[in-house]
Amino acid sequence: MDELRFDGRVAVITGGGRGLGRAHALLLARRGAKIVVNDPGVSMAGDPTDEGPADALVAEIKALGGEALASTDSVATPEGARAIVGAAHEAFGRVDILIHSAGNVRRGRLTELSYEDFDAVLDVHLRGAFNMVRECFPLMMAQRYGRIVLTSSINGLYGKSDNVNYSICKAGMMGLSNTAAIEGQNDDVRSNLIVPAAVTRMSEGIDTSKFPPMTPEQVAPMVAYLCHESSTATGEMYAAMGGRLARAWIAENAGVYRPDWSLEDVAGQIDMIRSGGEQLAFPPVPDGQLDHLMYGFGMIARAGAD
Repeated sequence: MDELRFDGRVAVITGGGRGLGRAHALLLARRGAKIVVNDPGVSMAGDPTDEGPADALVAEIKALGGEALASTDSVATPEGARAIVGAAHEAFGRVDILIHSAGNVRRGRLTELSYEDFDAVLDVHLRGAFNMVRECFPLMMAQRYGRIVLTSSINGLYGKSDNVNYSICKAGMMGLSNTAAIEGQNDDVRSNLIVPAAVTRMSEGIDTSKFPPMTPEQVAPMVAYLCHESSTATGEMYAAMGGRLARAWIAENAGVYRPDWSLEDVAGQIDMIRSGGEQLAFPPVPDGQLDHLMYGFGMIARAGAD
């Protein structure tokens, strides 16, 4: 296969100075993309520091012969997102790729997590994702091309103790990405989720001593593929962990139809409700929610004809 390149493409990568974002930025830069490295250089809790990861990575990319721009604005506000995208457009004239990898961590159990810590994580992960998509999406639609990759998590798919704010945000990415995929499907604007696992700063406080090698560089090729012009994936989720790549999706079973249910009927049929009938998966694109409804309508119609 010929080398997949990104010559002439402009990528905005939030959280791009370290961890997963850094790996994504370096891979795309080495393949010819112009990179906007957005990273305010804060701690994992979101507090200011004296670090300058965005500038450091931009210098590294330029030393490799690439083109890059540093951005230290925060994704947590519409004004910050507007500044990030505006800087990209002013410097490079377009935005082709958005990778939202910015994140912070403030752990706590449901019985103790403060509202402040909930909002601090929501602002960066989920509101940040919306702010960035909201600013990039009109540009992508106008040029009839765009690739969006939002960073979800296994915590979003399955939940996790002590991390409810993070889990909520990562689950919410699904609705945002799927909506962008649906609205962009006729204009070659594609949106997908990466569900990564890697040992980064976010692993602080977790015993990783028995983990196999799990590096950001093992995740970056899947993200880069989803960002490439040849990729037809949209409205999909891809897991990437320690060399394993796989697709994830929402599934349901056919269940049971009857025109009226009592509480006792539900109790008596719970096994069939839970797992009966064929296994189903409705892709979000082109119109998975309609496919879901039509399947239910079909069950009703077939029962009426019997």
